[in-house]
Amino acid sequence: MGDVYCSDCKRQTEVVFDHSAGDTVCSECGLVLESHSIDETSEWRTFANESGDNDPVRVGGPTNPLLADGGLSTVIAKPNGASGEFLSSSLGRWQNRGSNPDRGLIVAFKTIATMSDRYLIFIVGFLEFAFGWYYGVCLDGQTLLGLVATIKDRANEIYKKVEDQKSSRGRNQDALLAACLYIACRQEDKPRTVKEICSVANGATKKEIGRAKEYIVKQLGLETGQSVEMGTIHAGDFMRRFCSNLGMNNQAVKAAQESVQKSEEFDIRRSPISIAAAVIYIITQLSDDKKPLRDISLATGVAEGTIRNSYKDLYPHLAKIIPSWYAKEEDLKNLCSP
Repeated sequence: MGDVYCSDCKRQTEVVFDHSAGDTVCSECGLVLESHSIDETSEWRTFANESGDNDPVRVGGPTNPLLADGGLSTVIAKPNGASGEFLSSSLGRWQNRGSNPDRGLIVAFKTIATMSDRYLIFIVGFLEFAFGWYYGVCLDGQTLLGLVATIKDRANEIYKKVEDQKSSRGRNQDALLAACLYIACRQEDKPRTVKEICSVANGATKKEIGRAKEYIVKQLGLETGQSVEMGTIHAGDFMRRFCSNLGMNNQAVKAAQESVQKSEEFDIRRSPISIAAAVIYIITQLSDDKKPLRDISLATGVAEGTIRNSYKDLYPHLAKIIPSWYAKEEDLKNLCSP
């Protein structure tokens, strides 16, 4: 701040403003020249529940149109210490007595957000190149599920529609929420495999999520009177993520992406995920950094036998699928025949 006349120093001195107490203090003698001042500057607060989204704002938290009160109701938190425990617990009991129709939705939305931000764990054994020499490692790999806010919002909308029909009681809640995430990913053209969703679903099995997905699609179809659009899955949707899990270099990733796009020109009746895994297997076998079939199976979630069968279907078309800049015809002939 500027200089202010200090009655103790008998002259103009530089003062410091204590924002927490509202005091104006002389910087030389420490005399409080003015106390309890009103801070007229902008008030910035953080309204986010998650630590990753902590940008301060002045207008309050965002509204949620899926909730009856817009998500603007006050929730009294549990006391952290002994002081004020009686008052906080009393207010909490009064709060619990009031009927809050959105209580279940709030818990479900928080669970969906937690699943979306959770890490996937996979174990991959591979050879890594460093400083001109090779060494073998086997480690726990972590990769973020990576679901953006639009997918979370879509999953919330799907769950709200199902919950409004009051027909989901008695069903596995975690499987239901995981299925909402799976459908939202499909509809937003950012598909994830069922195994990826299953790994963050709080213990819900793949079979339970599959049943929940069928149930949700059926219920939404009954509500709208028409079939639910799930979006089309392509093998290329999974390619970059699978390659990243395996630690493949940029050149191999580019070749895999081009190969999987060319594979769509042929009538290969395999699931897109199986084709993606088989293409990765072919690309790695044509490179110096060969990946074992077991590692590819773990990183993609596709069984080794399924990858072999998909490789058998792709094998007759390798000359047209694999880019010529990545592998020559002699290299393709050296591949093991299925």
